[in-house]
Amino acid sequence: MKVTVDFDLCESNAMCEALAPDVFELDDDDYLQLKKEDIGPEDLESVRRAVASCPRTAITLA
Repeated sequence: MKVTVDFDLCESNAMCEALAPDVFELDDDDYLQLKKEDIGPEDLESVRRAVASCPRTAITLA
């Protein structure tokens, strides 16, 4: 599966980073960065929680 972020919608509030720190992180300027786009089974559940928790629905998983 692949995770994508609509950076125009993203508020960089770090909820996704808290839920899936192996996939998301805020950089030194507080902008969200993807550590990886291809999601394996080990990260799938945490990324699904991050997608569901995003207040701006900026994250998608396909």
